[in-house]
Amino acid sequence: MKHILFGGDGFVGRHLAEKLVQDGEEVVVADIRKSDLAHYRNCTFVATDVTDTDAVRRVPIGADDMVYNLSAKMLSPIMPRAKRYDFFYPVNFFGTKHIIEAMHAVGAPNLVHFTTDMIYGHTVTHPMTEEHPVAPLGEYGQSKLDTEYLAGEWRERGMNITLFRPRLIIGPGRLGILEKLFKLIDRNLPVPMIGSGKNPYQFISVFDCAEAARLAWKAGVPNEAYNLGSLNPPPVRRLLGDLVKHAGSKSLLVPTPGFAVKRTLDLLDLLNVPLMDPEQYLIADELCVLDVSKGERDLGWIPQYRDEDMLIAAYSEYRAKFEGRQTASTAFTQAAE
Repeated sequence: MKHILFGGDGFVGRHLAEKLVQDGEEVVVADIRKSDLAHYRNCTFVATDVTDTDAVRRVPIGADDMVYNLSAKMLSPIMPRAKRYDFFYPVNFFGTKHIIEAMHAVGAPNLVHFTTDMIYGHTVTHPMTEEHPVAPLGEYGQSKLDTEYLAGEWRERGMNITLFRPRLIIGPGRLGILEKLFKLIDRNLPVPMIGSGKNPYQFISVFDCAEAARLAWKAGVPNEAYNLGSLNPPPVRRLLGDLVKHAGSKSLLVPTPGFAVKRTLDLLDLLNVPLMDPEQYLIADELCVLDVSKGERDLGWIPQYRDEDMLIAAYSEYRAKFEGRQTASTAFTQAAE
């Protein structure tokens, strides 16, 4: 059998590919680009745009192969509301549809697919289990939820599809919205928080995501959905305060009235000049913490990285990139020690 990784040169895919190569597995990376990573010497690369049905059908999927869909359009860069559907849906929904149909055509039943915790929307129960009500707050979350509905239809037709719903994934190679935070801290500028900062904020490491995907394969690809998040996330105020202290910055954390800030951001979004995506700011002061115990029970998956360490490692990568003195992988490896 082979492991077919759609989006295999992406954020999670490259780390999953490395894990599988280390396991001695045959790996096919299907992506629109190929980075210069050492472990790719032991992989087969197929140039693939998941929005192109014919391109997906050309990927050499066999009936016994294990398929992973890691391709996605994310919430960075921030898109104006008028462009969001056309930005998210071609890859997130239709790309998934093309992959599943290509698998069906060759009789390959096993898929691991990443969605997002953004399918939940506002917090209704705390902590959020996989049974939490779903009500996405924008096109990104909706595009991912629609793939879960699609997965449900194909499960009824005999496919095995494991779904993962991660919190904000961080790790080497992706800064995203964190870069704005790090710039404020580097310049000793005030760091505004939406709300009081007493609510926890939960990340998930890219390494923990890759391991979850590997364990789903090892467990026989359960027809289940699993939350992915860290354990015991700290309050936002403490998380940011520790980072400011680590950076030696004079930045002050500034609590704000959450309702007023959200309405201001709503207005900017309505005017098509968003500072943040609504799916980010509308839940920023809520208790959005995922219960990840199901993954441990079913897959033996336990997250290894703490939020505090991940954020400091991300800042270290930002500084390394700015100063050219350290590799990103070194900083994130040290975060686990």
